[in-house]
Amino acid sequence: MINFGITERKKEELEQRMQKCNLFEKDIEETFVRSSGSGGQKVNKSSTCVHLKHITSGLSVKIQKSRSQGLNRYYARKRMCELLENKLLGKESTAAKRIEKIRKQKDRNRRRTSS
Repeated sequence: MINFGITERKKEELEQRMQKCNLFEKDIEETFVRSSGSGGQKVNKSSTCVHLKHITSGLSVKIQKSRSQGLNRYYARKRMCELLENKLLGKESTAAKRIEKIRKQKDRNRRRTSS
């Protein structure tokens, strides 16, 4: 796998997660574009924003979270895994479970305060 400037543990976790949701490097089309927003001269001069497109599913992700292209490549792959998991697993995905948990907490708080 490619070196993104992250720890070995994170790299291994990403590889396992990509395998679990059937995301392979050969199925990804990756382009780099110039970022916008904060970051100053560094962002304006270099193409740090990463645009990933998963060819088989048609999903695309554009990430400009960091000033580093390597970190943005990591974040983009991580986000692509999240989207694929949501698409494949539906209500069983980790994001859906987290949203459901927050919704239940809000309902519980509303019941407590309305009394």
